[in-house]
Amino acid sequence: MVVYVISKSGNQLMPTTPARARKKLESGRAKCIRREPFTIKLTYESGEAAQPLCLGVDTGSDKLGSAVVDEDNNVYYMSEVQVRNDIAEKMKQRSKYRRNRRNRKTRYRKPRWNNRKNSIRKDRFSPTMRSKIESHVKEVNFVKSILPIAEVIVETGTFDPHALKNPDVLKNKWLYQRGTNYGYANTRAFVLHRDEHVCQHCKGKSKDNRLEVHHIQFKSEQGSDDVENLITLCKNCHNEVHKLVIKLNVKGKVKGMLKHATQMNSIRVQLLRIVNCRKTFGYITKEHVWAMELTKEHYNDAIAIACLNNIERDGSVDLAFKTDRVIYKKCVPYRDMQKNKGVRNEQHIPTGKIQGFRKFDKVLYNSKDYFIKGRMSTGYAILMDITGKEVKLKPIPKFTKMKRLEARTSWIIQVRTILKTA
Repeated sequence: MVVYVISKSGNQLMPTTPARARKKLESGRAKCIRREPFTIKLTYESGEAAQPLCLGVDTGSDKLGSAVVDEDNNVYYMSEVQVRNDIAEKMKQRSKYRRNRRNRKTRYRKPRWNNRKNSIRKDRFSPTMRSKIESHVKEVNFVKSILPIAEVIVETGTFDPHALKNPDVLKNKWLYQRGTNYGYANTRAFVLHRDEHVCQHCKGKSKDNRLEVHHIQFKSEQGSDDVENLITLCKNCHNEVHKLVIKLNVKGKVKGMLKHATQMNSIRVQLLRIVNCRKTFGYITKEHVWAMELTKEHYNDAIAIACLNNIERDGSVDLAFKTDRVIYKKCVPYRDMQKNKGVRNEQHIPTGKIQGFRKFDKVLYNSKDYFIKGRMSTGYAILMDITGKEVKLKPIPKFTKMKRLEARTSWIIQVRTILKTA
């Protein structure tokens, strides 16, 4: 374990040991400014010489990893950040609530359908993309605030959605001009031809000549419009499937399978524009992780990225873990916007403190760290772990038996010990 140190003037110094940090805190020569990761600030003038450290960032649309090493491959920092993927769904829900209220309360108002200036402005990013890009930048700035970072190396990659769906295009470039429906009027015509114009359930036994194309995974359940999720059925079988009388023994496909690959193409460009960094590629990281005999984790990928300057010709690296802890972070909303819930907003939601506690506050309960997932005005709370999973506790935790450790911010943090230091 290491303790991060900030000089009196606010500059980042090399980390120190817990024993030295404890002596400085007891003598008043330092003060604690952050609990996780534990960081102290000196109260006296000191030398500010520091080694040049390298920050490696393993970018991602769902999770990102970061790690810091020095020239001797000593690891001083490891973290894994879970970015938000719930923004689009929350905005759809908000739109539904507002439309409901508009129809009930303000029908007399003139419709305003062409006043969305934010949506049509140039170089606009969706709220989801903006959140993910800012999460990457925030993590880089956070590490720079506690360690003397001299260089940043970012793993990027350009994804080809067409090649991910059909790898044969990498062998024959002419296939790029021929999609799935090439030679057919539309997707329906392709599916009918593929299934030889025969019902795939009854094989024509129903004597019904009316053929229809059915979504195996229902569209109401996020089913895709790709041909992998479509099947030919006669009208009789189609009706029976929707009445749940017939169950098809085939597996469908959910839409958005290439969503993260598409998002990473945009994140890559913006991150290289905003952050002053070098770039590397995933195939290089994969080989280095394998040579270092590390497990497949995002922070281990970041270690391999940060060691890019120190790897020998044979790919070997002698790592020394100065810290045995990984900092797990999960991005959450910085505040609650919804004031009421219910079809007609009849249920009030308290967004402020209840007996001194807010949602996503970090609390100590029965000598363990938890986060508040839900609160009750009667003085009870539902607790969760860093992943957002509810922790089943009996009896239900009371506020009077909790101690608030950290107030809510735009991410929740938990430190876990997973490695032995060198």
